[in-house]
Amino acid sequence: KRTSKSKKNIRKNAWKKKVEKQVVRSLFLAKYLLQTKPEDPAVEKLLTRLNDETSKTDYDQNGNTNN
Repeated sequence: KRTSKSKKNIRKNAWKKKVEKQVVRSLFLAKYLLQTKPEDPAVEKLLTRLNDETSKTDYDQNGNTNN
């Protein structure tokens, strides 16, 4: 049997909503960490790693990486 197109779309939309919710959470947490600068050594290490990685990567006007 084949799965109907509407069922596929329902599943795909449910998956998209789930992923979008997780992305919003992650961005909120990232903004919070950048604004508050907590003193936790693990967070400090993570932030420095992220800063190092973003400084190594060059972006052009369209946001594409130039590695």
